[in-house]
Amino acid sequence: MSTIVAIVGRPNVGKSTLFNRLTESREAIVDPTSGTTRDRHYGKTEWGGKEFTVIDTGGYISGSDDVFESEINKQVKMAVDECDVVIFVTDVTTGTTHPDLAVADMLRKSKKPVLIAVNKVDNAMRENDIHEFYGLGFGEIFSISATSGAGTGDLLDEVIKYVETEKDEFDERDTLPKVAVVGRPNVGKSSFINALLEEDRNIVTPVAGTTRDTIHTHFNKFGFNFWMLDTAGLRKKSKVTENIEFYSVLRTIRAIEECDVAILMLDATQGLESQDLNILHLVEKNHKGLVVIVNKWDLIEKETNTAKKFEEFIYEKTAPFKDFPIVFTSVLTKQRVLKALEEAMKVVENRKRRLKTSELNEFFLPLIDEFPPPAIKG
Repeated sequence: MSTIVAIVGRPNVGKSTLFNRLTESREAIVDPTSGTTRDRHYGKTEWGGKEFTVIDTGGYISGSDDVFESEINKQVKMAVDECDVVIFVTDVTTGTTHPDLAVADMLRKSKKPVLIAVNKVDNAMRENDIHEFYGLGFGEIFSISATSGAGTGDLLDEVIKYVETEKDEFDERDTLPKVAVVGRPNVGKSSFINALLEEDRNIVTPVAGTTRDTIHTHFNKFGFNFWMLDTAGLRKKSKVTENIEFYSVLRTIRAIEECDVAILMLDATQGLESQDLNILHLVEKNHKGLVVIVNKWDLIEKETNTAKKFEEFIYEKTAPFKDFPIVFTSVLTKQRVLKALEEAMKVVENRKRRLKTSELNEFFLPLIDEFPPPAIKG
């Protein structure tokens, strides 16, 4: 099992910038807005021939009544519980603040090894200001600049002392199928993943736009083994108002490009809307497999043929594309959630199939005999 390193701290100290620096990616959204990161975000890092997992977390705020902040706090505590070592990020420009002290109290209770990274030390003048952070009581302090990468080497030298495994040349992440869960905001994408994992992996609230980053989760249960990508809800361009949401939309589009199969979630109470069709065409344009899940099926009044009529309505709207499975689920009651995975895995297998030319000819020749192509200009 890979060593896990959690990056924690109060909001806006540069945790996501450090995460992107360590993972050499741009997976975590970076924005000056407080509370940009919400869910736990995983990535791989290699240093000194050793590989380990890094978790980016949201900003920890003690005793908040805000629905998002209390959920973020839960996610931070989960990350600290499952990690082996903590990088506690602070900001040299503000010094030690009350929220920093609250994070320090939480980390002391966890009994995990803690390394303090004092961020934004961009010049020699600021180097003198790092000493007050010794007052947090965690021993050695590392002055870093997550933006430029200064000082991160010394920090990583210390981190790998806690890493037991040598870097594995074979990365399973590259070979496992990737399934992206996409759809409009608030159709139940994060709830679907939480129901499958049987834990609160991703934050779920009734507020549209709760998920911002694309969250990679390794799913290895019930005989399934693949990467699951939870994405931000895609809404119409005219409705995208803030920078953070713009980045979320880009991350979602990138997740569709990266995945093997996209699970498009619809809301049964709202039916198939134009934005759902836009997402479907995006999946089709990228030549990805598709499974359509109609969620919140428990809220629909049913007759004998309700599901069949709904299915016909979807196929009619998506014509000529009809070669994808449709599964009616209720994430709340966990009805048919595994059925959706079974269908996704069938699509993964179908995508690997290769047809021989002779088989194609056998299929097409009788059709061409019946309907010969027209002769144009002789």
